[in-house]
Amino acid sequence: MVWNRLLIAAALLLRFSDGMSFSFREQLLENGLGRTPQMGWNSWNHFNCDIREDLIKQTADAMVSTGLAALGYRYINLDDCWAELNRDSNGHMVARRSTFPSGITALADYIHSKGLKLGIYSDVGSLTCSGTMPGSLGHEDHDAKTFASWGVDYLKYDNCYNNGMSPRERYPIMAKALLDSGRPIFFSMCEWGSEDPATWAKSVGNSWRTTTDIRDNWQSVTALADLNDKWASYAGPGGWNGKAQHRKLVSTFGGDLEGH
Repeated sequence: MVWNRLLIAAALLLRFSDGMSFSFREQLLENGLGRTPQMGWNSWNHFNCDIREDLIKQTADAMVSTGLAALGYRYINLDDCWAELNRDSNGHMVARRSTFPSGITALADYIHSKGLKLGIYSDVGSLTCSGTMPGSLGHEDHDAKTFASWGVDYLKYDNCYNNGMSPRERYPIMAKALLDSGRPIFFSMCEWGSEDPATWAKSVGNSWRTTTDIRDNWQSVTALADLNDKWASYAGPGGWNGKAQHRKLVSTFGGDLEGH
């Protein structure tokens, strides 16, 4: 997820099929996001769907107490399974009551009180990859405004249940919705590298997945690093290549302390 290369790339102009043009890269840079690669923690690799409010707070506390926050690890990101399957009567996503009883706004307030930023997860399709919560298909504007109202700082946007639509078609819709939401939100595109996003995604988001999932072994780490090497020239301030989250918890995953 985190890359050290700081190679400057030119701004790209994205033209929508309806004829509207938006210089997304200029607007994203005006928001001041992604000037360096994003650094933080994501819940998926270790906890999958087993996430809850108190766990996220404990993680934020640990990010500060271990000194990682002072080193620049600022994002605490919820992945899949944080929401109820059904939206409320007004079309809003609803935090899962059994695991996030205080709601996302209260969680964001806690994260922000630690000097950190809160990330959240959604999907271009009708459902997220777990199939347990709604995706943002057809609700992009609504969801972007909801996330902004909650104080969310980062959106990981997955690519499941997409009805066969191209990422090039779906991701710009959420990009514009986020720009119109009234809050700067880092846009992390997770389309798994299916359409070589390094060649086009910098005009849409702040980062883009270039590979499939990483595994907890050195061979996987080096193999995916090699795959990313050819895309290095496309990355730079405002937009970054990225593979799946690096796995750091030695006590949980394979490998020894020295290896990690």
